Amino acid sequence: MKKIIGLSIIMALTLTVLQQNVAFAQNVPIPRINLGIEQTSEPKEIAVTLQMILLFTLFSLAPAFLVMMTSFTRIITVLSFLRKALATQPEPSNQIMVGLAIFLTFYIMAPVWREINEKALQPFVSKEIKQDVAIKNALRPLREFMFKQCRKNDLALMIHLTKSKRPRNKDEVSTLVMVPAFVISELKTSFQMGFIIYVPFLIIDMVVASILMSMGMMMLPPVMISMPFKILLFVMVDGWHLLIRALITSFN
Repeated sequence: MKKIIGLSIIMALTLTVLQQNVAFAQNVPIPRINLGIEQTSEPKEIAVTLQMILLFTLFSLAPAFLVMMTSFTRIITVLSFLRKALATQPEPSNQIMVGLAIFLTFYIMAPVWREINEKALQPFVSKEIKQDVAIKNALRPLREFMFKQCRKNDLALMIHLTKSKRPRNKDEVSTLVMVPAFVISELKTSFQMGFIIYVPFLIIDMVVASILMSMGMMMLPPVMISMPFKILLFVMVDGWHLLIRALITSFN
């Protein structure tokens, strides 16, 4: 992750310098990349082509893996509930909310990814294990993480809907069955946390609406009056600190 961020910064700085200095950009030799489609009958070239297609497919599915098999779903849903409860839309912006959710996901999933790197990626790169063993070693910590957060009722529901045999242990549970059960469990947990977040702000809305009605100011929207008080309450109790701590500890 650090290498990717470092390379991205270097590339961004390089592009900035090249844009500001056209003469320098014209003198710098830049490699030329040609992409084309040609017929081949060589088995090695066919294998490389199939590997490239599989690699691009995995890159396109990577965001779905991040959303469905990590803590991202719960975090982004709870943050959305908070923004709606505060009635400060569109603040914080979607970019900030998603960025915060992604970095919190990196923090929570760091032990899982570290285990995947040590037991699957590095041994596979050093050719100590084969590809199928590397995939199994990579899925094992992810499955353990999802099992801890998945409810038995949701898992039983997906097993029943797929008409699968009742598993005798965790190893017999298919990953295709576990992922939707994990997502359903995450949504339920995030909705429970969202309800707790909504309650104090709902009380403020009710108090402000009652005061405005008693004063005969029915034409004034209560949201405009209650929003500053909700923001003040959230800041006074250090809401971001409490929310982030609750999110992280909810996975332990």
